[in-house]
Parts: sequence; C-alpha cells; structure tokens
Amino acid sequence: MEISAEIKREMLWTMLLSRHFEDALVELCKIEGKIPGMMILCTGQEAVGSGACAALEPEDVIITNHRSHNHLLAKGADPNALMAEIFCKRTGCNKGKSGTLHLAVPEVNAPCTSTVVGASLPIAVGQAFAQQYKGEQRVTVCFFGDGAADEGSFHEALNLASLWRLPVIFLCENNLYAGAQRCEEHTLVTDIANRAAAYAMPGVVVDGNDATAVYKAVHEARQRALAGEGPTLIECKTYRCRGHGETDPQHYQPQDEITAWQQKCPLPRLRDDLLQQGVLTAEELHEMQAKAEAVVRDAVQFAEDSPYPAPEEALEDVWVD
Repeated sequence: MEISAEIKREMLWTMLLSRHFEDALVELCKIEGKIPGMMILCTGQEAVGSGACAALEPEDVIITNHRSHNHLLAKGADPNALMAEIFCKRTGCNKGKSGTLHLAVPEVNAPCTSTVVGASLPIAVGQAFAQQYKGEQRVTVCFFGDGAADEGSFHEALNLASLWRLPVIFLCENNLYAGAQRCEEHTLVTDIANRAAAYAMPGVVVDGNDATAVYKAVHEARQRALAGEGPTLIECKTYRCRGHGETDPQHYQPQDEITAWQQKCPLPRLRDDLLQQGVLTAEELHEMQAKAEAVVRDAVQFAEDSPYPAPEEALEDVWVD
C-alpha cells in the first residue's frame, strides 16, 4: 500500500516530539526532587507508537502501559498537560494525581495506562466489546511488552477476543527485555506472533524500528477488525535503548548490543527516507526539529510554573455524579 506524504511527515513529527520530550525528562530526572516517581522511557521504540497511531482515526481507542509517552503524544495528547502531569501538577491531564505511570488522556481516546504487567490486555478486550456492542465503527489498540505476553491475561484476552471477533489489535512491543530479563529467559517462543495461531487470528511480525511497516500492519489489522473479521496480533521487533527506568544502570544489557541497536534508530531511518523521497526538505526538517524543541521547552516551563494540587483535591474525581 502507498502511504501519503502527509502521514509520513506526521509519523516523523510525533517521533521527533516524543524523543525530545523524553530527552528532556532524562535531564530533569538528574535533578533531585524535581519529578516524583519512577521514570520509564521508550527511547529507540518510537516507531511503534507513531506508526500505529498514524494508522488510527481519532475515534479509535488505545490502551497502553507504563512506557506510554510516545503512544499518547502520537495519539494527540497535549504536551503541556502531559508534562504537567508527570510533574504531578494541578494543570496536568489527570490534575496531578497519576504522575508518569498511570496516565490517562480521555480526550484523545486514551482512557487507561496500567503499570500492572499484562493488565492492559483484558481492559482492551472490554473496550472492544463495548465498541462492538454499540455498533461503533471503531477499533481498540492494546500496547504491551514481551513480558506481558507470558502472563495469563494475555492468553485469556486473545481467546475471548477471537471467540467474539472483537475489533481489537494486540500490539506487542518486543524490545528484548522484560525488566532485566532477556526474552529467551522467560519464553522459548522466538516469535510471540506465532501464538496467534492458537486463537485462530492472524499473527504478524514487523520491524518495529520501521514506522512505515508498523503503519501498514496496523492499517490492515484495522480494516479486518472493522469488517467484522476479529482481532490481530502484531509483534513489533524493537529495542529499549535505555534501562527499564532511569535508575537502572543497564548492567545486564551488553554495551555492544545497545550500540548496534542505536545504529538502527528509527528516527534517522524515517528521516533519511523522507529526505531521499523528496517528501521532506532539509529546511523543513530543520523547522520540524526546532518546533519539537520549542514545544518541549514550553511544556517544561508550563509544568514548572503550574501549581501543585491542594490536599483537599485528593477527594475530588473519585465518584461519578
């Protein structure tokens, strides 16, 4: 399939924005007491969220996990509100109550982020069931890691989604590590996508560092889902270039392995392709990079200037009126 120039530029933009956003968080995490909580980043994996979300419509839903900044920004989340939430400020997308690990941005149909490994899968099935029950022409995309694919919830979710032909896309970001465990230390399956056969659904393996390949796989899966043909399992082979969190020294990851994957970084790969194809000029690229830097700089300033929530606000937004 042919991908339009507009979509290719959109993917590059959200990848650049995500990288600058998280690079800023790396530096902020070095300042003691600046940001509360554990910081989990997706450096090196941006092609997955950006490619997948570019293939979706605004009404489609994403359910994501603890490594969610790229997914949310690619879905259209406001960088100011996202950064303020990470700072736990009142102006954040969840009024400072979620921090970085439990983000929710309902206005872009990203209602849930779960740090519980594998928890996003049954939630996504429930969301897709609601879409089917209401007769909506929408899909749900569930982002999860290779570690989650060894949880019982993975198998339960795939079985039920297949049985009811739900409009859900299971998107596994296989970055080779579940915490500090290499993939082969927690499963003997070379390709997690092969597990799809047990649930009578397509299993697709794509290069997770190629945004266009991710886009095409998600676009096809979305068309299947909307046609009533049920779910698809997509495995994106990628790599986590930073530790599990910013306090992780990565002793278990060989340095030559990290270096090799850094050389396969998805950003310059898409950037160079667009320059070569004439979709983007060098001047336009410079403007895009400058804009991403400015957006992130403004987001950090917005978060810095925002107030913390008052103690009594802890009792707000608990019950539905």
